Amino acid sequence: MSANDIKFFTPQIQLLDEVYKNASVTANLDGNSALVSMTANGNEFQIPVMDMDGLGEYNRKTGYPEGGVSLTFETKKPNIDRARVFIVEKMDNQESAGLAFGALSGEFLRTKAVPELDATRLATYCTKGKGKLTKTLDPNDGAVWVKALSNATVDMDNAEVPQNDRHLFITSDGLTAVNNMQTIESRAILARFADATIVPQPRFVSAVKLLSGRDTEDKGGFAKADGATDLQFQIISGSAIMQWTKDIVNKIINPVENQDGDWWKFFFHLYGICEVYDNKVSGIYSCMKEATA
Repeated sequence: MSANDIKFFTPQIQLLDEVYKNASVTANLDGNSALVSMTANGNEFQIPVMDMDGLGEYNRKTGYPEGGVSLTFETKKPNIDRARVFIVEKMDNQESAGLAFGALSGEFLRTKAVPELDATRLATYCTKGKGKLTKTLDPNDGAVWVKALSNATVDMDNAEVPQNDRHLFITSDGLTAVNNMQTIESRAILARFADATIVPQPRFVSAVKLLSGRDTEDKGGFAKADGATDLQFQIISGSAIMQWTKDIVNKIINPVENQDGDWWKFFFHLYGICEVYDNKVSGIYSCMKEATA
């Protein structure tokens, strides 16, 4: 892509960050990108991990026992590495190409990339989190949902999961059932969370299958994995996970430089990580439906 093309498409590319944030139900869990770096080859994330000594006994003669703090970087390979290239027939001018790119990229993120990203993250956290409840909750019985949420918070309290950084993800019927109660108990339980986010059911499953985008899976995207069940709610502590994404639009090739044909090529590359820290698995609690025959 020429320098002029880069300059022209930059505003549209920057707007994709806003599209992602508005369309994704898990964007509120994104970590601080300033704390994460890439390895020299750009294929791995370097994630900071801090370890420190606990309290010791104070001595009147020697004073404070000396403690140590270490900051190390854990190297993690991405577990999200998905891509797609779109071909758009040659436009008469750059402005019309920009309109096509804006419409294509925005719709692609909203309807394809973001739902898959959300589903992948939530399913990964379900698999690796410690807290689990398998019980089909009646969508018309708010008291059942309140009890399940209360039991989950007690489990997390006892595991010393930070109380000010718990995010509730829940189905629309579940949150509606709780809100419709309009009781002290229903309001109190929702107040225990930093926020409550409704997750569309197709994105809210215990395991996903990512389709290759080739051969018999040419449509790509994701599907509910065999043996998976629907999630009903999930509580996630932000401090328990590592979640970052890198690059959405990888490159653009104009018709002049395209040696394959007289058209634009737009390349999308979603590259990132969603993991649970080994020592913080209690920071994830998932409630899923019972499997049906």
